[in-house]
Amino acid sequence: MPREIRFNAFDMNCVGHIQQGLWTHPRDQSTRFGELQYWTEYARKLEAGLFDGVFFADVLGVYDVFGGNADAALRGGVQVPVNDPTLVIPAMAAVTRHLGFGVTCNLTYEQPFLFARRMSTLDHLTGGRIGWNIVTGYLDSAARAIGIDGQMAHDDRYDLADEYMEVVYKLWEGSWDDGAVLADRTRGVYADPDKVRVIHHHGKQYKVDAMHLCAPSPQRTPVLYQAGSSTRGREFAATHAECVFVNGQKKEGVKEIVDDIRARAVKLGRDADDVKVFMGATLIVGRTDDEAHEKFEAYRRHVSDEAALVHAAASLGIDFSKYDLDEPIQTGKSQAIVSNVEAMNRSAGPQWTRRKLLEQMVLGSRQAPWVGSADRLADMLVGWSEETGVDGFNLSRTVVPECFDEVVELLVPRLQDRGVYKTAYRDGTYRDKLFGHARLPATHTAAQHRHVR
Repeated sequence: MPREIRFNAFDMNCVGHIQQGLWTHPRDQSTRFGELQYWTEYARKLEAGLFDGVFFADVLGVYDVFGGNADAALRGGVQVPVNDPTLVIPAMAAVTRHLGFGVTCNLTYEQPFLFARRMSTLDHLTGGRIGWNIVTGYLDSAARAIGIDGQMAHDDRYDLADEYMEVVYKLWEGSWDDGAVLADRTRGVYADPDKVRVIHHHGKQYKVDAMHLCAPSPQRTPVLYQAGSSTRGREFAATHAECVFVNGQKKEGVKEIVDDIRARAVKLGRDADDVKVFMGATLIVGRTDDEAHEKFEAYRRHVSDEAALVHAAASLGIDFSKYDLDEPIQTGKSQAIVSNVEAMNRSAGPQWTRRKLLEQMVLGSRQAPWVGSADRLADMLVGWSEETGVDGFNLSRTVVPECFDEVVELLVPRLQDRGVYKTAYRDGTYRDKLFGHARLPATHTAAQHRHVR
């Protein structure tokens, strides 16, 4: 049986997400991101194309590494202004039946008790279609915004995250029994107190003595995404993640990450199939190769090199404004996204320069686009899936909505013809569609926090 390929739309509630500068293209509609109708139209398009979900990125800070301030980020709309992605999800869910919603939420700056309620509420409102991309943040500007001088050390953030996960698992999985809500109008009893309990957590970072404020939602715990590829990030993913987001590089590198995370998960008692991997990809699709390349060249004319460097500077923790075009860049020890620095060293060598970086950012990001006819791109996607073990792709937007319209109209039918893309949605929750069950399996670490009578 061929591996089924899955698609998420990868986006953000802003104008400049990954491909910096493309919001200036005359056909791009991302400047409408503040309109609710923009997002409901978007959701309908994705569901028509049988996308598994929309994967919302988010940051809680501004990109102020480049030049030591946020001026260039503001000029280029580099993920600022950025609105809260969770608030558009109920509206998108209201106009769809099957589309899933993976949303990035930074656990460092929100108490687990309050966050657990927000996720349960979204899971109720979407009928069990919510997922959480677990992040700990990497911007010092976000830390300063809430009164902290700077980021915690990279690995320490994962230690904090492990404890955070323990707290939210206790709330989601252990506080309410499934049969706690009676809604008995005759007796006037809504919930059975004997089936609801206060959870107790007294740890290094958190102290919580409370019952969860929400009754069990369809999934209880949202589908768990995670995007760390560093050594510590892989350990965290193997423990907690159901879906892992990796960035594309060479096939051997992606395969090594995929195999390593699954092997680590198996050592922890999980099944390898309990972890699905989505790879980031940027697709420019045409009816012919020539049409796709013409579109690519038209897009390139709208790329902002400055905005691309602003984004890269923040995610790598390096101020590129201090370097001449061909001056070797010293990476040093960064507390930003460690796996990004490691990936750059692999692709450009330890002595890389601004020129080398810009040569790789042909469409305004370090994610090289795949350009070609629908048939060519279908072959590429199938090849990557078979050779690396990835289950699907997070498709970065370029010029919206046409970038997803073309995937739906041109690429999806080619993949369906090859028998590697669904022709209809499965019933059930987001987790049902991905894994065949609505709740986390007993092999997941969260299961130890379930109440057993």
